[in-house]
Amino acid sequence: MSLLSTFDLGTTGLVAQSVRLNLIASNVANAETAVSADGQPYRARHAVFQALPRKDAVGLGVKVARVVESDAAPRMEYRPGHPLANEQGYVTMPNVNPAEQMVDMVSASRAYQMNVELMNTTRQLMLKTLDLGK
Repeated sequence: MSLLSTFDLGTTGLVAQSVRLNLIASNVANAETAVSADGQPYRARHAVFQALPRKDAVGLGVKVARVVESDAAPRMEYRPGHPLANEQGYVTMPNVNPAEQMVDMVSASRAYQMNVELMNTTRQLMLKTLDLGK
């Protein structure tokens, strides 16, 4: 495996974690969206990763295979004055757990940072190799 292919592998990780971070941001932004475009409460979305074999490299990259909606039950909040409240005064709210989303955000952010560090270390190794030829 050449050092240049390490950049390709790191790039796949950066792209995948970027998609994951965007989904988390969307989930957090819609945590209180009682009605989405389809008339139902917003449902949390998550990225499903898949190993990406590379022809020119020993390592595996990663790609986002698909985005899935969470199958967790929506939250029921007691808000009797809300226009969307049912007869008992409960409003069906999104199944987004803000604490879980924050943990996922930290995890995705750390994975993104590790991919950047991988690429920086590869760059430093390439520069050191060039210095040997001087």
